[in-house]
Amino acid sequence: MRSMSVEQRRARIGVRHRLAESARVETAEAAARSMVVLHATDPATVFLSVAARTRGLEPAHVEKALYDDRTLLRMLAMRRTMFVAPAELVPALQASCAEPLAHKQRKTYGRFIENAGVVDGDVAAWLAEVEEETHTALLARGAATGAQLSKDVPRLRTQIDAAPGKSYSKPTSITTWILVILGCQGSIVRGRPNGSWSSSQYTWSPIESWLPGGISEITAETARTELLRQWLRTFGPAPISDIKWWTGWSLTEVRKALTHLDTVEVELDGGTGLLLADDLDPVPTPEPWVSLLPALDPTPMGWQSRDWYLGEHGPALFDRNGNIGPSIFWNGRIVGGWAQRGTGEIVWRLLEDVGSDAEKLIEAEAARLTTWYGEVRPVPRFRTPLERELTT
Repeated sequence: MRSMSVEQRRARIGVRHRLAESARVETAEAAARSMVVLHATDPATVFLSVAARTRGLEPAHVEKALYDDRTLLRMLAMRRTMFVAPAELVPALQASCAEPLAHKQRKTYGRFIENAGVVDGDVAAWLAEVEEETHTALLARGAATGAQLSKDVPRLRTQIDAAPGKSYSKPTSITTWILVILGCQGSIVRGRPNGSWSSSQYTWSPIESWLPGGISEITAETARTELLRQWLRTFGPAPISDIKWWTGWSLTEVRKALTHLDTVEVELDGGTGLLLADDLDPVPTPEPWVSLLPALDPTPMGWQSRDWYLGEHGPALFDRNGNIGPSIFWNGRIVGGWAQRGTGEIVWRLLEDVGSDAEKLIEAEAARLTTWYGEVRPVPRFRTPLERELTT
């Protein structure tokens, strides 16, 4: 069995993830493709992840790709998480992740509605009717918010208490539930938000007006194989447990997808990882590099086994639910964190000594980020210990 050193894995982060300055790309689409998908639970992450991997861009270029050219698309996929994906990958994400999620969410929401006793009859049929009415209303409007659609479709205003008797119990309308189902099944898409590029107040559009011809249909088996191939190219080598965690698939589904790929096992520091068979050649070590990555960036969130690039810094940089805050990478390993204060100032703290040359590169990246932010002051959706300390 061949082995792959930690140093080589870190070199791959710099080159494959487009974080070393010499590896940066020219477009938002290329940045997204280099990571398979971009995390988008926090809207600002998409823009800042692109900023870290490109040269010569500004937020308007990302907005153009998302909302004008529509070469990038926002959707729920792996682990019921929001991502921004290159348009050509959407069919694979739809078949391998979104469709099963739509089925699961429909069952869950249907059970809540049935338990609440607000429907007299077939709950599944009732849900299907509301979904169709909502889609039709959106087709008529062209684009709309959930609040606007609830005026057109009265049943969207149905109030359901999903946790009766609990301390956090609170009746809520089913508008968001229906929009989630329609989004997961590929009938509607999240369009341009109201506000700045860090806003999450999205408008919705019917898929017919966004992607002519809708989302191409492929089999779930083909979809899982293609998604796994791209993941291994970007994140390999990695243990199968990392693949299972990232995809959210069952171990059986992961193993079946792997049978359609030519992979090899390689020895990692303390374990075994999988790699595409045609990807055994070493990646040249790039020049010394620094990257200030945003909260939930796809690089630190790409693996479940993180010791080889995170070290002992997890408690300072992750929240209790496993979400990473803004981090500083130095030559493929995390060495500190950063934050934006209300004044717009980028502040940072090293968690280990990396020398004056690295600190100069960090200062330069902080200055570049300050320009990228402009007047926008987003607060990370998931606050982490170091980020809170730096902004106090």
